Amino acid sequence: MSRNQASNLVNTLVIAGVAIVVLWADQLSKRWIAAHCVPDFPACRTIIPHFLRWTYERNIHGAFGLFGNNAVVLIGMAIVVLVLFWFSFRETAARSRTVRVAFGMIVGGAIGNIVDRLHFGYVIDFIDFYRIWPNIFNLGDSCITVGVGLLLLSSLVARRHR
Repeated sequence: MSRNQASNLVNTLVIAGVAIVVLWADQLSKRWIAAHCVPDFPACRTIIPHFLRWTYERNIHGAFGLFGNNAVVLIGMAIVVLVLFWFSFRETAARSRTVRVAFGMIVGGAIGNIVDRLHFGYVIDFIDFYRIWPNIFNLGDSCITVGVGLLLLSSLVARRHR
Protein backbone atom coordinates (compact mmCIF):
# COMPACT_ATOMS: atom_id res chain seq x y z
CA MET A 1 0.00 0.00 0.00
CA SER A 2 1.43 3.36 -1.02
CA ARG A 3 1.68 6.30 1.33
CA ASN A 4 -1.11 8.08 -0.60
CA GLN A 5 -3.41 5.04 -0.32
CA ALA A 6 -2.68 4.73 3.41
CA SER A 7 -3.44 8.43 3.87
CA ASN A 8 -6.72 8.10 1.96
CA LEU A 9 -7.67 5.10 4.10
CA VAL A 10 -6.94 6.98 7.34
CA ASN A 11 -8.93 9.99 6.09
CA THR A 12 -11.88 7.76 5.20
CA LEU A 13 -11.69 6.02 8.59
CA VAL A 14 -11.82 9.40 10.38
CA ILE A 15 -14.97 10.37 8.48
CA ALA A 16 -16.53 6.94 9.04
CA GLY A 17 -15.55 6.86 12.72
CA VAL A 18 -17.08 10.26 13.43
CA ALA A 19 -20.20 9.33 11.43
CA ILE A 20 -20.61 6.09 13.40
CA VAL A 21 -20.25 7.86 16.77
CA VAL A 22 -22.77 10.54 15.75
CA LEU A 23 -25.21 7.92 14.38
CA TRP A 24 -24.92 5.84 17.55
CA ALA A 25 -25.43 8.84 19.88
CA ASP A 26 -28.32 10.14 17.76
CA GLN A 27 -30.15 6.81 17.69
CA LEU A 28 -29.51 6.11 21.38
CA SER A 29 -30.85 9.52 22.43
CA LYS A 30 -33.95 9.10 20.24
CA ARG A 31 -34.64 5.63 21.63
CA TRP A 32 -34.38 6.99 25.17
CA ILE A 33 -36.84 9.78 24.37
CA ALA A 34 -39.27 7.36 22.68
CA ALA A 35 -39.15 5.06 25.72
CA HIS A 36 -39.53 7.79 28.37
CA CYS A 37 -41.70 10.51 26.84
CA VAL A 38 -45.16 10.90 25.34
CA PRO A 39 -45.23 12.20 21.74
CA ASP A 40 -46.33 15.82 21.24
CA PHE A 41 -46.60 16.47 24.98
CA PRO A 42 -44.54 19.55 25.96
CA ALA A 43 -41.90 19.37 28.62
CA CYS A 44 -41.35 15.66 28.99
CA ARG A 45 -38.26 16.67 30.97
CA THR A 46 -37.15 20.15 31.93
CA ILE A 47 -33.38 20.34 31.58
CA ILE A 48 -32.82 24.05 32.26
CA PRO A 49 -35.93 25.81 33.61
CA HIS A 50 -37.41 28.45 31.27
CA PHE A 51 -34.82 27.58 28.60
CA LEU A 52 -34.35 23.92 27.59
CA ARG A 53 -36.63 20.92 27.79
CA TRP A 54 -37.06 17.56 26.08
CA THR A 55 -40.26 17.46 24.04
CA TYR A 56 -40.88 14.31 21.99
CA GLU A 57 -42.07 15.32 18.52
CA ARG A 58 -42.67 13.13 15.50
CA ASN A 59 -41.37 15.26 12.63
CA ILE A 60 -42.77 14.24 9.25
CA HIS A 61 -41.31 17.31 7.49
CA GLY A 62 -37.82 18.25 6.31
CA ALA A 63 -35.49 20.79 7.88
CA PHE A 64 -37.34 23.60 9.68
CA GLY A 65 -40.68 22.15 8.55
CA LEU A 66 -39.82 22.72 4.90
CA PHE A 67 -39.78 20.41 1.87
CA GLY A 68 -43.08 18.62 2.48
CA ASN A 69 -43.67 15.32 4.23
CA ASN A 70 -42.95 12.65 1.60
CA ALA A 71 -40.37 10.37 3.28
CA VAL A 72 -39.01 9.06 -0.05
CA VAL A 73 -38.44 12.59 -1.37
CA LEU A 74 -36.83 13.71 1.90
CA ILE A 75 -34.51 10.69 1.95
CA GLY A 76 -33.59 11.30 -1.69
CA MET A 77 -32.87 14.96 -0.96
CA ALA A 78 -30.65 14.01 1.98
CA ILE A 79 -28.64 11.64 -0.20
CA VAL A 80 -28.29 14.24 -2.97
CA VAL A 81 -27.09 16.85 -0.45
CA LEU A 82 -24.54 14.39 0.99
CA VAL A 83 -23.19 13.64 -2.49
CA LEU A 84 -23.00 17.35 -3.34
CA PHE A 85 -21.15 18.07 -0.08
CA TRP A 86 -18.73 15.25 -0.79
CA PHE A 87 -17.92 16.50 -4.29
CA SER A 88 -17.60 20.07 -3.00
CA PHE A 89 -15.29 19.27 -0.08
CA ARG A 90 -13.46 16.02 -0.94
CA GLU A 91 -10.20 17.74 -1.92
CA THR A 92 -10.27 19.89 1.20
CA ALA A 93 -11.06 16.80 3.30
CA ALA A 94 -7.83 15.20 2.08
CA ARG A 95 -5.89 18.11 3.62
CA SER A 96 -7.95 19.08 6.66
CA ARG A 97 -8.84 17.02 9.72
CA THR A 98 -11.47 19.64 10.60
CA VAL A 99 -13.22 19.08 7.27
CA ARG A 100 -13.09 15.30 7.75
CA VAL A 101 -14.64 15.60 11.22
CA ALA A 102 -17.25 18.06 9.91
CA PHE A 103 -18.18 15.76 7.05
CA GLY A 104 -18.40 12.80 9.45
CA MET A 105 -20.78 14.81 11.64
CA ILE A 106 -22.96 15.68 8.65
CA VAL A 107 -23.01 12.08 7.38
CA GLY A 108 -23.79 10.61 10.81
CA GLY A 109 -26.59 13.10 11.48
CA ALA A 110 -28.11 12.63 8.03
CA ILE A 111 -27.99 8.83 8.29
CA GLY A 112 -29.61 9.04 11.74
CA ASN A 113 -32.53 10.95 10.29
CA ILE A 114 -32.73 8.65 7.26
CA VAL A 115 -32.86 5.62 9.60
CA ASP A 116 -35.79 7.23 11.46
CA ARG A 117 -37.66 7.96 8.23
CA LEU A 118 -37.14 4.40 6.99
CA HIS A 119 -38.10 2.83 10.32
CA PHE A 120 -40.91 5.10 11.53
CA GLY A 121 -41.87 7.32 8.59
CA TYR A 122 -40.87 10.37 10.65
CA VAL A 123 -37.86 11.74 12.52
CA ILE A 124 -37.82 11.81 16.31
CA ASP A 125 -37.03 15.33 17.55
CA PHE A 126 -36.76 16.31 21.20
CA ILE A 127 -34.35 19.20 21.89
CA ASP A 128 -36.61 22.15 22.64
CA PHE A 129 -35.14 25.60 23.35
CA TYR A 130 -38.71 26.81 23.64
CA ARG A 131 -37.97 30.38 24.73
CA ILE A 132 -35.47 31.21 21.98
CA TRP A 133 -36.03 28.81 19.06
CA PRO A 134 -39.37 27.82 17.50
CA ASN A 135 -38.27 24.41 16.17
CA ILE A 136 -37.64 21.17 18.03
CA PHE A 137 -34.67 19.18 16.74
CA ASN A 138 -32.43 16.22 17.61
CA LEU A 139 -28.78 15.35 18.14
CA GLY A 140 -28.30 14.41 14.47
CA ASP A 141 -29.67 17.80 13.39
CA SER A 142 -27.27 19.48 15.81
CA CYS A 143 -24.31 17.58 14.39
CA ILE A 144 -25.35 18.47 10.84
CA THR A 145 -25.54 22.15 11.82
CA VAL A 146 -22.17 22.11 13.61
CA GLY A 147 -20.62 20.19 10.70
CA VAL A 148 -21.87 22.72 8.14
CA GLY A 149 -20.60 25.53 10.39
CA LEU A 150 -17.16 23.90 10.56
CA LEU A 151 -17.12 23.54 6.76
CA LEU A 152 -17.96 27.22 6.35
CA LEU A 153 -15.32 28.29 8.86
CA SER A 154 -12.77 26.04 7.20
CA SER A 155 -13.59 27.59 3.82
CA LEU A 156 -13.20 31.10 5.21
CA VAL A 157 -9.87 30.27 6.83
CA ALA A 158 -8.61 28.64 3.63
CA ARG A 159 -9.54 31.71 1.57
CA ARG A 160 -7.84 33.99 4.07
CA HIS A 161 -4.57 32.05 3.75
CA ARG A 162 -4.49 32.25 -0.07
